[in-house]
Amino acid sequence: MNEYKLLTPGPLTTTDTVKKEMLVDRCTWDDDYKKVTQKIRHQLLELAHVSEDDYTAVLMQGSGTFGVESVLSSVIGENEKVLICSNGSYGERMTDICEHSKINYVHYKEDYDLVPNAAYIANLLKEDSSITHVAMVHSETTSGILNDIQSVGKVVRDAGKTFIVDAMSSFGGVDIPVLDWGIDFLISSANKCIQGVPGFSFIICRRDKLIESKGKARSLSLDLYEQWKGMDKDGKWRFTSPTHVVLAFSKAIDELIEEGGIAERSRRYYENNRLLIEKMKAMGFATYINSSNQGPIITTFFYPVNTVFKFDEFYKYIKERGYAIYPGKLTELDTFRVGNIGEIYPEDIEKLTDIIKTFLELKKEKVS
Repeated sequence: MNEYKLLTPGPLTTTDTVKKEMLVDRCTWDDDYKKVTQKIRHQLLELAHVSEDDYTAVLMQGSGTFGVESVLSSVIGENEKVLICSNGSYGERMTDICEHSKINYVHYKEDYDLVPNAAYIANLLKEDSSITHVAMVHSETTSGILNDIQSVGKVVRDAGKTFIVDAMSSFGGVDIPVLDWGIDFLISSANKCIQGVPGFSFIICRRDKLIESKGKARSLSLDLYEQWKGMDKDGKWRFTSPTHVVLAFSKAIDELIEEGGIAERSRRYYENNRLLIEKMKAMGFATYINSSNQGPIITTFFYPVNTVFKFDEFYKYIKERGYAIYPGKLTELDTFRVGNIGEIYPEDIEKLTDIIKTFLELKKEKVS
């Protein structure tokens, strides 16, 4: 297989040392392995700036969507209702989960290039007293926008509701003080900013809210409360865990801490993103999201104007030279996306944009 780096929002490029951890086989019942699970759970709480008295971390088999479905289907009871605030495909996916699980919900759908408005959410909560939970995405990788979960968290807490945040592609790369921002359940996954590999999601849960959810789950395998009870006892997962992925993730957390924690990793991601946008704009690529709402994880670019541009040709040219990017998620607009998280540094952005510059020059030569 050809080797190339992933400029995507995850799975992403990992270090060789993280990959190496997956060369060892472990037994799920082994005490040493269970200690790794407990180590991860403790470290996640530290990254979230919360104490074990108030919060707990639960690891859940499956991708990030499994984690979101676990929370929605486990903590919202039959007589409760969730307000889903969306501005992209991943927020909208929450409504699909609710439809399938027969969860009562109301949907506040915002334009993809706008952040959900906290004041508007406060009015919705005031007008509909039957709403008990609010759910939204932090970093919406459909577009690359970074939503203001801090402001929304305040109005949710002031209204006495439960706040659920999908921080899939932001946790570990953007600092999130979970308690201070009024977040009751935060969901992320192994293969994002902590720079592990795909295989499990994790949920940082407020203890009292998690305990309240006992008996509400609509799924056996995704029952968040029952997963926690078993895992909290000794680190044993209820069902077969992705052992190799867990070992890789444990190493990835250690490497995050060695890098300087979330502050330093965030600084690197923001620098990658700033450099990418600057160089792409110099070549005529406009961004879909304005600078005030653009997140550091992934950026959506419009196709260049006055250029014969085919994404498949563009993608193949870049991949053959060492990088893989993403097609656009906005079906009504001609766009593509470039991520800059994972084991990616400014020199990678320099190389990528040099490749793109050469591609555009070759296209101009063919046209002339």
